[in-house]
Amino acid sequence: MTKFRPCIDLHDGQVKQIVGGTLRDDVSPVENFVSSRPPGWFASKYASDGLTGGHVIKLGPGNDEAAKVALSAFPGGMQVGGGISSENAGYWLDCGASHVIITSWLFSADGKFRPERLSEIRDAVGAEKLVIDLSCRRVPQGNGGPAWCVAMNRWQKLTNMAVSEQTLTHLAEFASEFLVHAADVEGLCGGIDHELVAMLGRWGQLPITYAGGAASMQDVQLVDAASGGKVDVTVGSALDIFGGQGMKYAELVEWNGRK
Repeated sequence: MTKFRPCIDLHDGQVKQIVGGTLRDDVSPVENFVSSRPPGWFASKYASDGLTGGHVIKLGPGNDEAAKVALSAFPGGMQVGGGISSENAGYWLDCGASHVIITSWLFSADGKFRPERLSEIRDAVGAEKLVIDLSCRRVPQGNGGPAWCVAMNRWQKLTNMAVSEQTLTHLAEFASEFLVHAADVEGLCGGIDHELVAMLGRWGQLPITYAGGAASMQDVQLVDAASGGKVDVTVGSALDIFGGQGMKYAELVEWNGRK
């Protein structure tokens, strides 16, 4: 059964909801929401409602202290990502993260996958503590079918890694979970990438969390149906605690409480 997994997205040390495709180095991103509450408020709320398995994502520099505040408010209850490497992964686990999430560090500056780094970080902390982030964008494909490519560095740079069932199978021995942001629809509240969710559900060999575009409880139900209940979902900009109008946090807590 699909579960709701909460998130805390950090930008410039604040909890924000950002349109994913606008995260760039040269201009300010489009912000859907900037919270007046500290990250620990959200983490404490998730803890009190028993919402484990969510993630704290550091979107660029200047977020380490805010991330530590969130993790200390819910020790062992949330994953952390953003700038994770084999050198600092253990530190973030010591700060209270249940898992570390890795993407950009697995690739060279020009976007080529470096498998030796994946082995290195697995050896450092163990596959059971690793989540591989395969956040991606749609790319053209000759046969007209859907295709996705991993995007790194705040989803600005496309890599040479496709997001496919074959890729998931290849990477499965190195991690305990996958996180997949659909960067093209992230923050737009315009609906999920149904085809991507369905592909992830067909594979379904490890826990997977999907993020991107969920605007209503109908979208949560669509993730459940499209994935056969094998893919969990994160809701951001549409959620009332992030200033959204489409979904109520209490409804999602109730959804997770179903038998």
